[in-house]
Amino acid sequence: MKLNALDHVNIITDDLAGTARFFVDIFDLDVRDGPEPLPPELVQWLYDDSGRAIFHINSREMVQAYQRDTQAGPSTGAIHHVALDCSDHLAFIKRLDAHGIGYRLNDIPSIELKQLFFCEPNGVLLELNFRGE
Repeated sequence: MKLNALDHVNIITDDLAGTARFFVDIFDLDVRDGPEPLPPELVQWLYDDSGRAIFHINSREMVQAYQRDTQAGPSTGAIHHVALDCSDHLAFIKRLDAHGIGYRLNDIPSIELKQLFFCEPNGVLLELNFRGE
């Protein structure tokens, strides 16, 4: 038995369209309706260029398979951040600047890693990792 990879991140929001648009604008993801029977007015999935649904965006009104209270806001709750393996560090900086999104840069030269930290509209802290750039 082994863990293969992080499959997706599910974000509950009061602004389904705005949150989906944020991820499309920042990551060039393809927004699609969630699979049936999920209602498209309550669920949007965001796919990377290999066809993987990386982010599941759900309206607060969507019934959850495992019901628990979530609050949009300045904290990610018990999860500190979600880390994503990315490429083209400078292009991401330009994109964040163009969208007026504040970020924090962390550089770890000993392992050739650059990181960008910023929050998405619901307060989830994202860490973008760039190896060898």
